[in-house]
Amino acid sequence: MRIATLFLYSIILIFTISCSRNPGGTNVKASLHDLNKFRVEHDSLRKKTSAPIDLPQIRFFQFGMGNRTKLLYKNGVLTNAINGDTIKKWNVKTEIIVPYNYVVHLITTDDKKITIKEDSNYVCIYSKWKNEIIPGTESKINLPDFPDHQYPRIMKVLLHEILINIVDSKPLPNFYVYKNPWRRDAAMMAMCLDYTGNLPLIKDWVMKLDDPYDRNNKGEKEADNLGETLYLISLYSDKSHPLVAKIMEEARKIEVKENSGKYIKGKTDYHEAPVYQNKWLKFGLKKLGMNDEYSIPYVEDNYSALFWWDYRSYYKPGIEDACDKKNYPYLGWACDHFHDNFNSPVSNHDYPLTWEKDASEANYNGMNKIDTSFTREKIASPHSWHAAEMFLYLLEKKRIKFQMTNKYL
Repeated sequence: MRIATLFLYSIILIFTISCSRNPGGTNVKASLHDLNKFRVEHDSLRKKTSAPIDLPQIRFFQFGMGNRTKLLYKNGVLTNAINGDTIKKWNVKTEIIVPYNYVVHLITTDDKKITIKEDSNYVCIYSKWKNEIIPGTESKINLPDFPDHQYPRIMKVLLHEILINIVDSKPLPNFYVYKNPWRRDAAMMAMCLDYTGNLPLIKDWVMKLDDPYDRNNKGEKEADNLGETLYLISLYSDKSHPLVAKIMEEARKIEVKENSGKYIKGKTDYHEAPVYQNKWLKFGLKKLGMNDEYSIPYVEDNYSALFWWDYRSYYKPGIEDACDKKNYPYLGWACDHFHDNFNSPVSNHDYPLTWEKDASEANYNGMNKIDTSFTREKIASPHSWHAAEMFLYLLEKKRIKFQMTNKYL
């Protein structure tokens, strides 16, 4: 009996040690110090950027990055973010949310200290006597610290806002309001996943793609999807992937031949954007090592500046760039990246930092799970494309002065 008891005790001890690694601390003073460091960095960035829209003043945080169970913390209640089921509930006296540490610290009305923290292994609830790993959150993700960059804490939060929107391998713009991935958003998210070593998170979705288009804009076959999908495939496979042949067949259907060469021409967001579309097509072909017979027309295209990492000389001034910084701030950040400006917004709240507003295909009723004010104002927050554009731009902002190698150039 004594041997059995000791064995059981050792198992419990191993679990406790496993779950208590790097719990993030429950010291209020230390937590406030961490939060202050984040706010100083956040304020420094905001002073360089434009004013954001007025986002709802709702305090919440989310757990479940990557293909983990999605969790929502708000007002002392931890719920399943998808079905709304309550997981834990506390009567809270003090609440400290430190977004870049992926942690919520609580002091209850009976002075118990609780910490909810997500790390590279799982989400765990820590208390004095019991540490609980949340079921469905035990999967590996990479969470780098970005110590050599000017805004390392902001970048950690942006990575969170990307990873939180991956559901069952699907990279979504915002999992509350969109049920299907968009190839544009997914491609930009994938660049961030590639840099941070998180590409396995969306591999299953990419490898199962069988349509050249996402058809999310009222069924429209958007021409830029062809190159975006080729790029996504290149991250996991090669030109033998069965979808590649379908994509090239679709490209031939929308080819235009002029004196300047051959290029594709179709619709993107309900308008023609041939420069943007052909930049994506050529980039996808290059990443797959395929023969490229296409050119980029030298014409005005208000989406041209959204493609900032290659083919930069193919930009004809004279038309206003599509950079709605208020409703679709990812457009503004992409244009800023292209022109080396710093004029697009970041949220003035601790969390979340990103959003999208008044999108035509978004079902904002899903945001009721956080708060009805988001639904009423037609705001999806956080938003993964906005987070990805910010992340990729801030990636170039180094603390130390040496030339950064952009792997997408």
